[in-house]
Amino acid sequence: MKSGLTVGQFAQLTHLSVKALRHYHDVGVLIPTTIDPDTGYRYYRLDQVPSAQVIRRLRDLDMPVADVKAVLAAADTTQRNALISAHLRRLEDRLDQTHRVVSSLRALLDPLTPDTAIEHRTVPATPAIGIQETVERDDAFAWFQGAFGELHVIATAQRLRITGTRGGIFSTALLQHDLGTATVFIPVQDTGRPVGRVTPLVVPAAELAIAVHRGPLSEIDRTYSALGTDTTRYEIGVDGPLREYYLTDPRNSLSDNDWVTEVGWPIFRADNPTLTRGETPTRSRRQGYDRGQA
Repeated sequence: MKSGLTVGQFAQLTHLSVKALRHYHDVGVLIPTTIDPDTGYRYYRLDQVPSAQVIRRLRDLDMPVADVKAVLAAADTTQRNALISAHLRRLEDRLDQTHRVVSSLRALLDPLTPDTAIEHRTVPATPAIGIQETVERDDAFAWFQGAFGELHVIATAQRLRITGTRGGIFSTALLQHDLGTATVFIPVQDTGRPVGRVTPLVVPAAELAIAVHRGPLSEIDRTYSALGTDTTRYEIGVDGPLREYYLTDPRNSLSDNDWVTEVGWPIFRADNPTLTRGETPTRSRRQGYDRGQA
C-alpha cells in the first residue's frame, strides 16, 4: 500500500537525484518515512521537502555530509546558524586563497614584470633572542607567528632593547624535504634569560645575496626563484641556510599585500677583501649554526 511520495516523485519535487536520495538515506541525512518491507521501495512525506532543499543548497556549497547532518540535527536556530556561518567562513577563506593564487599566476604571466633587484650584503654576527625547532613546511607559518609572539612577550617582560629587524633562518631541508630546522630571532642589545623555548643566541655572520619581496609570504617563492637563478648564473651560491628579514609584517600591517620581506641567499663574495676562496664564510657560519647559535 502506498504511504507517501515515491523516491522518483520526491526526486522531481526536490531536484535531488534518486541516487543522491539513496545515498543520503544510507548515511542518515534524509531518511524515508516508510520503507516497504516486501519491495524495499522508499516513501517520503511532503513535509520533508524543505529539509531536502536545505540539503541540496548546503551540498552545492561543498558542505561535507557530516556537517549537513549536524545542521539538520541542530537543537535550535542559533546552533544551526553557527554551523552554517562556520562553513561560509571556510568558503570565504578558500575563495581568498583562490584569488591570491590567481593574482600570483597573473603576475608570473605578465611579461612586463621587471627583474628583481639583487644586492650583495655582508651581515655581521648579531646578538639576539630566538626560538629554534624542527618544523614541517605546512605548519611553518603558524609556527612562525606563534614563535614571534613568544619572542616579543619575553623581550617586553625582560625589558630588552631591540636593536634591529626581526628575522628567520631556515635550513634547505625545510624546502627540499618539507621538514627542517627553522629559527626566528629578534636582535637585542642584552642577551636576556632563557625562558621556555626562548633562548639567547648569536645570529651568525653571513655573506648574502638579498632581494626584497613585497606582498604575502605565500608568494615569496618568486623572490627565492629570482635569487637562486642569479646565484646559479654567476656561480656564487654556496651551501647554507636561507635567511629572511621582516621589514613589514603582521605586527605593523593589517594587509599582507603591504608586507615587505628581505630574502637572503648565502653566497661567496669575491669582492670581499677580507676573504679568500680558502676562507669561505659559509664553513664557519655552518659550524656555528650546527652548534645551535641560530
